[in-house]
Parts: sequence; structure tokens; C-alpha cells
Amino acid sequence: MPKGDAARRRVRTHRTAVLATCLAGVVCLSGASCQSLRRPIDDFAHLPPALPPTPTLDQVIQAVNGNCSQIRTVWAPQASISGPGFPTLQATVAYERPLRLRVRAGTGILGEELDLGSNDELFWFWARRGQPPALYFCRHAQFASSPARQTLPVDPYWLMEAFGVAEIDPTLSHQGPFARQDGRLEIRTLRPGPDGNSTKITVLDRTHALVLEQHVFDSRNQLLASAIASQHRRDPLSGLSMPTVIDIRLPPQRTTLRVSLGNVQINRPLGNPERLWAMPVGEGRMPVDLCNGNF
Repeated sequence: MPKGDAARRRVRTHRTAVLATCLAGVVCLSGASCQSLRRPIDDFAHLPPALPPTPTLDQVIQAVNGNCSQIRTVWAPQASISGPGFPTLQATVAYERPLRLRVRAGTGILGEELDLGSNDELFWFWARRGQPPALYFCRHAQFASSPARQTLPVDPYWLMEAFGVAEIDPTLSHQGPFARQDGRLEIRTLRPGPDGNSTKITVLDRTHALVLEQHVFDSRNQLLASAIASQHRRDPLSGLSMPTVIDIRLPPQRTTLRVSLGNVQINRPLGNPERLWAMPVGEGRMPVDLCNGNF
């Protein structure tokens, strides 16, 4: 092999490793034990059941989507991100349907450590500890056919579902609901994609239709990612509910982190959209286009 080709291959391999590590540290915006999910908290104890004792698939979809479809914006100004191997980061989390997401985290001493975002055109992520600390981005319209699909362990749009706004698409193929031994309900969904059908398993609280777990498997039935939601709260103004602690695990990267959203606010104004949803620029953030075939 010519020396130039070998050097380019080493650079590409290094970039892929950096990207996977960076994404693992950013995409895993949570991590916690399933032990905290055994029962909904008191916010729901006084409410009538959202589901009948033996619900149909249509009833489950209606109950889940009746809550999630009304969540237009999410604002968590006092969130935190923690995990093994690095200090707890103070974070802000913002979401606006359908594609806008911004997560910024850091410490008072070291400053900003990571920036993950998505707007109507593209998504991006940056981590200070990445080497080099590049700003990786990709346009939504190009992602499905880009080399990034071979590098990213999960679809970046799944992040938004992981934050507790996971609707069940009635146009897709579903199986269930199945009654589990732990008293929960399970729905299995086939999702078509360029690499074959993936399978998503959604686990629900059978009384209040809260989404407690989400697991994504690839076409070979290998687990790509899991999101474990807990400590659900009802927003006092809107009456809508979402989790305040979210666990995401990426088994291929052996990564587990946790995001605690704290006093999350639903359907409140989010501030200046031109700043909030703009991809950041600045020193140490060299933009790298994941959709570029030379990456």
C-alpha cells in the first residue's frame, strides 16, 4: 500500500474513533439503574388510570401520543450530566418540536465541556476532550446516505425521543401490547431504514402509559442503545408529563451516563431562537462535515 494511502487510512480510523468517543459522551445523555423505575412517583397517584386493564394497541398509542404530541418545547436550565470517568457537569437542555435540540454542559472551573445541538437544517456535536476538539456536523437531508451512518451508533433523531417525547407512529408496524412479568406493557416496532429494518422496544407503565424504557436493535438484533426514564413529573401549568432522569446506554461503546433534568419546564418560551438553535463557532471548534465522503 502506498504511504499516502496508509496515512490517510490512519487519519480516517483515528477520526472515526474520536467521533465514536465524542458521540458516546454526548449521545448518552443519561445513565442510571433500572432499580429506580419500579413505580411512578406521587405526581400520578391521584390521577385516574390512563389505560383500561387490558388495553388495545390503539388505546396505548392514543394515551402515549395524547401526552407527547402536546409537548412543543422543553426547557431545563438546571440539568446535570454525570457518569464514570469524569466530573458531574452542569447543563442546560432545550428542545423544540420537531428537530430543535440544544444541550450545553460544563463546569464553573473548566468552562464548557460539550455542545450538542440540532436545528431545522443540521445537527452537530463538540466535546472539549475530543482530540482534535472538532465541531462535527451533518445536514439532516444528507444523513441517511452519508458515511456518518456507518459511524454513529444510533440515529441522532432518537435523542429527542430519549428525552421523553417519544410518540408511537401509528403508520409503522407494531406488535403488542404484551403484558410483561414485571407488570409493564411492551410494544415492538419495526422501523425501515437504509441498512434494513431496526426494532424498537417500548416499555410502558400499564396504569398511566408513561414511557419507561426504549431499546433499539439493528437488523441483526444487536442492541444499539437503551434509554431508561424515571422520576416522571407533571408540569403544573400544562398538566403534561415527562421524565426528569434519563438513562441512555450504548453497549457498542460500553458507555453509560446520566442526565438529570431537574425542574423541567414544558411549553414555555425558550428565548432568542437565533442564538439557541445556531451551530456554534469559535476557537477550538474546527467544523468537520460528517456528510463529506472524505471524513
